[in-house]
Amino acid sequence: MQTLDSFDWIAISIYFLVLLGIALWVIRKKENNTEDYFLAGRNVGWFVVGASIFASNIGSEHVVGLAGAGAGDRLPMLIYEIQAWIVLILGWVFLPFYARAGVFTMPEFLEKRFDARARWILSVFSIVAYVLTKISVTIYAGGVVVSALLGIDFWTGAIATVVLTGIYTVLGGMRAVVYTETLQAIILVIGAAALTFIGLDHVGGWESMKETVTPEYLNMWRSASDPDFPWPSLLIASTITGIWYWCTDQYIVQRALTAKNIKEGRRGTIFGALLKLFPVFLFLIPGVIALTLKMRGELHWDSPDEAFPVLMSNLLPSGLRGLVAAGLLAALMSSLASVFNSCSTLFTVDIYKKIRPNAPEKKLVRTGQIATIIVVIIGIIWIPIMANISGVLYEYLQSVQSYIAPPITAVFLLGIFHKRINSQGAFVTMVVGFIVGALRIVLELVKDSLDPDSFWYLLGDMNFLSFASWFFLFCIILIVVVSYATPAPSDEKLKNLTYATISDEERKKNKNSYNWKDIAISVIIIAIVAYVMIWFNGK
Repeated sequence: MQTLDSFDWIAISIYFLVLLGIALWVIRKKENNTEDYFLAGRNVGWFVVGASIFASNIGSEHVVGLAGAGAGDRLPMLIYEIQAWIVLILGWVFLPFYARAGVFTMPEFLEKRFDARARWILSVFSIVAYVLTKISVTIYAGGVVVSALLGIDFWTGAIATVVLTGIYTVLGGMRAVVYTETLQAIILVIGAAALTFIGLDHVGGWESMKETVTPEYLNMWRSASDPDFPWPSLLIASTITGIWYWCTDQYIVQRALTAKNIKEGRRGTIFGALLKLFPVFLFLIPGVIALTLKMRGELHWDSPDEAFPVLMSNLLPSGLRGLVAAGLLAALMSSLASVFNSCSTLFTVDIYKKIRPNAPEKKLVRTGQIATIIVVIIGIIWIPIMANISGVLYEYLQSVQSYIAPPITAVFLLGIFHKRINSQGAFVTMVVGFIVGALRIVLELVKDSLDPDSFWYLLGDMNFLSFASWFFLFCIILIVVVSYATPAPSDEKLKNLTYATISDEERKKNKNSYNWKDIAISVIIIAIVAYVMIWFNGK
């Protein structure tokens, strides 16, 4: 690892000064009400919405973890990164329902479609899920990046970044998050693109790289009997997790809800989907480049998760190295800022406001700020436990999400597409689903102490992709059976909240919110996704 020099530090300093300027400008403009603090006053344009969706998704856990997947023979994991088509589903399918319902949060939507029980369960569960996946993983990845780049110990790097991000998120709210994320997305794309091009040039081009790692290495489609990544389970589980993450998770959907109107929101998701095509080439390929150089004896790293920082520090010229380092820190900060704001929104709007319905706006904003601080502390405490679940950061993230996603995806999908699904079906599915998901995490941690012939060992040892696929089918059957065994919901409760109950006026309004350009760009994005999936076939 080469250490950063004077030019690098100048680049980092300029970047952070610009970031500070944006944050201060936003903090001065903000108003002390919940709509401004949690949804940036619902007045954001499509470019900022799309950039914010992309920056929220691409945190340092993606940069570090995806490059690690590329360097550590886990290429099938890239399927999670070419799900741009699912981001389109958010804009075309789900967003119109959320906009019609006029909601701040996803649990609030479930209350309108089902009942208050569904809202409570999803609120509490989402906050727990953020600590298990987003916060702890992002802080951990940030610690790896910061300690590698700046030459300081892991915990100092992790906590310093958390505190800095926490300050501007607490003070500026959602407006500070979306505007700083726009800058961070631009810096990260420029920096990672430079590393990919310089890296490919350094290894002698794509064909030379493919020759070193062998073409089979670049195959994302393993056989159906593969113990790690059987392709049918990979395709099904990644889609289930994708719909949960992109279409129903507060963390991402909150960005689309900040838009001025449904037209800007949908265009924001289309732009976000377009940006989502980049990570494969910007973060996974550098991991393969790092492996190529290691195989040739030109580079050394101990863990695949170190591939990106080591490659960056050795290949990039002075100054540009500092800019990419700033981009990596930006990725970490944007992910943390997003999840901090989402957690405080969920706690304040869905839990505190339900208990204290007459609380003044200033009190609600203050409560959101305190909730952010508490969640940060819990996330830091979870990091050492997280290290025991999976050896590879990106795989840990996807495996835990595979246990969380099936019940939520089933409830949202069937809730919108099937008007007979009722509150009892949603409630039972979410409760049972969350118990099964928690049980799987516990069994995975203690499976070595179980009898290898027992059912519990089988449940804890089953491939996480296969488990997620069967778990989703179980949730679908459960919600349908319970709904049909109990009374149907009233027509008044369903108005404009399922496809079968949209009024003619709302259908017309939705039709006027897009044109042929929106459709054409969406079709092009789907075609690119299909091409990338076919291209990585190991030939």
